[in-house]
Amino acid sequence: MKTIRYKLLVLILLIPAQIFAQTDPNTPATLNEYLQIASLNNADLRAKFDAWKAAFEQIIPAGTLPDPQFTYGYYIREVETRVGPQEQSFALMQKFPWFGTLSAKRGSAAAEAKAAKAEYDTAKLKLFSDIKAAYYEYIYLASAIDIAKENLQLLEHFEEVARAKYEAATAMHPDLIRAQVELAKTEDVLNSLKPLRKPITAKLNALMNRPIDVNLPWPQKEQLRQVVVDRKQVCEMVKANNPQLSQLDFKVNAAHKRVEEAEKKFYPDLGVGVMWIDTGEAINPSLKDSGNDPVILTFSMNIPLWRNSYQAGENSAKAMARMYSNQKIDRENTLLVKTEQVIYDLDDSDRKIRLYRDVLIPKAQELLTASETAYQSGTVDFLSLIDAQRMLLSYSLAYEKAVRDYRQRLAELSSLTGIDLAR
Repeated sequence: MKTIRYKLLVLILLIPAQIFAQTDPNTPATLNEYLQIASLNNADLRAKFDAWKAAFEQIIPAGTLPDPQFTYGYYIREVETRVGPQEQSFALMQKFPWFGTLSAKRGSAAAEAKAAKAEYDTAKLKLFSDIKAAYYEYIYLASAIDIAKENLQLLEHFEEVARAKYEAATAMHPDLIRAQVELAKTEDVLNSLKPLRKPITAKLNALMNRPIDVNLPWPQKEQLRQVVVDRKQVCEMVKANNPQLSQLDFKVNAAHKRVEEAEKKFYPDLGVGVMWIDTGEAINPSLKDSGNDPVILTFSMNIPLWRNSYQAGENSAKAMARMYSNQKIDRENTLLVKTEQVIYDLDDSDRKIRLYRDVLIPKAQELLTASETAYQSGTVDFLSLIDAQRMLLSYSLAYEKAVRDYRQRLAELSSLTGIDLAR
């Protein structure tokens, strides 16, 4: 009976704790949730989306005929004609740009809209890269704090061993002092790491367009995914998929369409219209056609006289096309150089991960265990034990840094190629 009552009491006490432990459903817990919230709420990304939408809405107006022109005339002094006085006139005129002008304008607007879409894609890739970099920094901070706590517990154990040996007169007082000094230094490292949580969470919140002072839960450690990167293949992916290069391609296309549009300026625009003149009754109503309203079919044409200005517009459009072409070449070279550097950093991080994980950390753990046993037996001094502990701490932190760097470089490489290489 007491056991049943005890279980019921524990259950009752745990229920409120579980309720209060539930997190806000809008608070991200995984990297995918961070990316999803950022993609919906980031202010800069939304601005780029609105710019794309605005550019897209310009396509239809660019390819539409100009509005018809309506003209009304009132005769202050009526014009007397044989069939009657002309009192007022109505005219409607529709202008038609030279053949191909509207198509060139529509093509230019469509290319600009595609360039705006590519700019949006660039901003999205950069946002995801920034989110991943900050998220992996957050994971590293959590791991570094855990390692510091583990080392703090280990040093507390060493202090107890040194104290016991000192009290048993089998160790000298400096051993105890060294243990306490190392303990204080590790506590200082831990105290310096904990405040770093604020700036990291502030950056993540800012990227998600959330208040920067909102707390974010510690990220869950993920299993490291190491990928095989082929330099040639990745460089081809950059040239084929990077939205910055696509944006400049669309800019070049838009400039070529503006060249076509400028060439049409040398040809006249045509206009077709109709005019109706309201005519009153003639003085002699019996006159034939008395009061009949004349209807006139009209044609118009502008005269492309200022050809120097048209030539200047064409030359300007051609220069813009060359500018964007050269910008694309320069941007491609810059991106490929950056890709090579990122691949090198990725390979270097991968090498360090394998070195620390497979060789150095196991050896440091083995050395620490052997040093503790030897110290307790009195065959090595306390300084050797502390050196072994420092070595393990250094290698453990270096491993976590290498993991962080590897993930950040992989995210950066994914941003360059436009493809999530981690998948």
